Amino acid sequence: MKRIALLVLGMTWAFISQAQNPQWKEITTPVKASLRGLSPVSAKVCWASGSAGTWLKTTDGGLTWEHGVVAGLDTVDFRSIQAFDENVAIVASAGQPAVIFRTSDGGKSWQKVHEEHAIEAFFDGVSFFDKRNGYVIGDPVGGKWMILETKDGGFTWNSLATLPDAEVGEAAFAASASSLIATKKGLIFGTGGSVSNLHFYQFGSQTWTKAKTPMLQGAPSQGIFAIAKTDAGLVLVGGDYTKLDDRDKHAVIYSSGSFESPAAMPLGYRSGIAYWKEKNLTVAVGPSGSDFSTDGGRNWQNFSTTGYHAVKFSGERDAIWASGSGGRIGLLVP
Repeated sequence: MKRIALLVLGMTWAFISQAQNPQWKEITTPVKASLRGLSPVSAKVCWASGSAGTWLKTTDGGLTWEHGVVAGLDTVDFRSIQAFDENVAIVASAGQPAVIFRTSDGGKSWQKVHEEHAIEAFFDGVSFFDKRNGYVIGDPVGGKWMILETKDGGFTWNSLATLPDAEVGEAAFAASASSLIATKKGLIFGTGGSVSNLHFYQFGSQTWTKAKTPMLQGAPSQGIFAIAKTDAGLVLVGGDYTKLDDRDKHAVIYSSGSFESPAAMPLGYRSGIAYWKEKNLTVAVGPSGSDFSTDGGRNWQNFSTTGYHAVKFSGERDAIWASGSGGRIGLLVP
């Protein structure tokens, strides 16, 4: 019994130490693309996508990588990706052509499943709440936000029947494809530009509401860039992507209809955020470094000066991955 107790105590201290002192395992990949699309399946399987039509995938925790160019489109920036396992993934472009592709054979071939022809079409992020039901958020077209939905795992996409109005100059950001959250009850997305809003959609009533946030706003480079849903509420990060070290109104907590500013802010503009429920660990990343919080985003501590664009929690709930410029990948595991 004593040996078991000591073992449990040791495991407990290891858990606490890791949660309080996270560290990136920096991984070398065979590509040099800027990777803003990221979709980890587990601590072993992770997909990423980005500039020059690049996709890449590991099935052994980053030891080896498969990679290529989606359908030969080497001029397209695929900033959004959703993977379900080592074989099935969906990518969406940022800019023109505004396209969505799907692979079911691990990236060997890609099928175009959707294309938007409006010149304003620009996809900013993707979010699925299960393997069949997913959504893509895009920049406003004709004064309405573009929101596409699939109910068959990404084979077909259609406009959401009820679309919210966009304010003049309001925009979304594709810096990490993390400004949209889809749940079984509805959608949440955050915006910036002239105004920074949180938009909420209820599937049951098919109605939209919004709340103006205290995030930095008023310029095209400012606003919400990423959202994480935690036990404490929603944690929003962003700022101004032209001022990487500024610490003004670039992180906010939203809970029960009210906003709260963190007591200790992340160290600069942050483009991505992820929440690890089992460890009560929230991680935010940006070009100037990474920060973590163990109290729902109320206090942040910097733990790395390595720059990343995106950070995501794995579908199997066992790891956090990050991606950045120059083919950079990071892995955070217990």
